[in-house]
Amino acid sequence: MDDNSGKLLALTAHSPSLPQVDFDDAVALARDLGVEHKIMESHEFDLPEYIRNDLFRCYHCKKELFRLSGEIAEMDHYKWIIYGYNATDKDDFRPGHKAALENDILAPLAQVNLTKNEIREVLQANGLNLSDKPASPCLSSRIMTGIPITEKRLRDVEYMENIIRDSGIKIFRVRLCQEEGQDFLRIETQQDDMIKIVKMRNKLVKEGEKRGYRWVTLDLGGYKMGGGNRE
Repeated sequence: MDDNSGKLLALTAHSPSLPQVDFDDAVALARDLGVEHKIMESHEFDLPEYIRNDLFRCYHCKKELFRLSGEIAEMDHYKWIIYGYNATDKDDFRPGHKAALENDILAPLAQVNLTKNEIREVLQANGLNLSDKPASPCLSSRIMTGIPITEKRLRDVEYMENIIRDSGIKIFRVRLCQEEGQDFLRIETQQDDMIKIVKMRNKLVKEGEKRGYRWVTLDLGGYKMGGGNRE
């Protein structure tokens, strides 16, 4: 029987909610670290409680992720499962962490009180390219709470975000919202980048309308973490 308790395995759970750009970054990071990397299909989209997209969506997603991780750890004899919860996350609403606690998942970054900024410094000091990568939660976080998650909605958001990313803007979100039963898109970005969004308005509106959205709007309140939970 092989004992992998002293080895590292990076796991990427591939699902419709994972942006392609983040999947590519995960593959590159595992390669740069020189660790084995396993890619598995996750099945949170089979869970009605995930699809309905209430405030505990992340709990159901992480529950599926840790189920998958646990199966791999048991089958291949890995001793621990760890994930990236850190000291900064302690001040945020993180229902997914409840699933981690229920499944005995370790969070060493939080245990040693490393913040996101400190983690970036460690990555930079070790020459890892992701040190300046903006925060990028899953695509489902772009769908406003209470709007059911569908693969079409996720692909639409990803397409619109790719347009903005290709313009050089780094910090932004495309939120999918509803008004009187009709979907529309709300773009959040930093104040200094708003004029760039305005200059792209014709392309963004055209692409949004082509996908069936009533409006493509710019949120003058700017980018905010957790904006998908706002009403």
